[in-house]
Amino acid sequence: MGHDHGHGHGHGHAHGAAADGRRLTIALVITALVLVSGAVGAWITGSLSLLADLGHQVTDVAALVTAVVAARLAQRPPTARRTFGLGRSEVLGAAVNALALLAVTVWVAVEAVERLLADTPPEIPGLTLLVFGAVGLVGNLVSLAVLSGGSGSLNVRGAALHVLGDALGSVAVMVAAGVVLLTGWPYADVIASLVIVAILVPRTVALLSSTAHVLLEGAPPGVDVEEVRVALLGVPGVREVHDLHVWVISDRVPAASAHLVVDEDATPHCEGRADGASVLDRAGEALREHFGIDHSTLQIETAEHADHEEHCAPPPVRRVRNDPVTPRQI
Repeated sequence: MGHDHGHGHGHGHAHGAAADGRRLTIALVITALVLVSGAVGAWITGSLSLLADLGHQVTDVAALVTAVVAARLAQRPPTARRTFGLGRSEVLGAAVNALALLAVTVWVAVEAVERLLADTPPEIPGLTLLVFGAVGLVGNLVSLAVLSGGSGSLNVRGAALHVLGDALGSVAVMVAAGVVLLTGWPYADVIASLVIVAILVPRTVALLSSTAHVLLEGAPPGVDVEEVRVALLGVPGVREVHDLHVWVISDRVPAASAHLVVDEDATPHCEGRADGASVLDRAGEALREHFGIDHSTLQIETAEHADHEEHCAPPPVRRVRNDPVTPRQI
């Protein structure tokens, strides 16, 4: 007796992607204007530090374009060829942005070391540098404010990390300009750049780890798979749970699938229960309430059917009769 049961996850994902797309587009326009301003400043002053910051702004624009495209793709409905839709494109966009940001930080670190070892220190026009650094910082802060109101998806986080790095770069330009104006020390921007690298690298690596976890279909953050198993065993009528999988379709949509072996006297729809709830209804409710998993596929089996699958599945977990199992609240 096999039955598949799934719950649709509604339009929340598409709505979130649409809202993120609008925010990312606004941030893209602002960042592009900051890029133009930085290009003018680098041309007027001939500053190497502004030129380096300009290179980072170029990657910001490219990152935001990637994020906007990914958010648009995520809004497309599922098709017969892509039954989950293109929601995972946001995760791919975040991974690309994280890799690009990591490459930029490595380049900045190498450039900073080369400048420290150079025989002739770089010349920095302090006052002009301070003005263009302030203009860049204002634009970056506005972009960050726009992105901070988003859903917090990996796609938005990846774009926000780029803008944060650019904002820190603008701060570094301003600090360096201030130090040069006050002391004349030419290495201030180099030291500030190394500090920025130290701040950004751990965040970038963490984002890469999160995207890899999703792409490798790891369990949703904060969800213990064994606790999911315990919750399903706590459903009246369920004797065993095997072939349990919990993963994330995208960082917005958790999903689960499992085979449930029921008591011999139970039926998939539990006729005779006072509340009329079926095994499938109760199991789906447990996944939603305790773990926030709306998208689930559960198969109901007899013990005889489950025995046929043991050669290709992990050993099933059985509940001892009269030993109630209570899922821990999360």
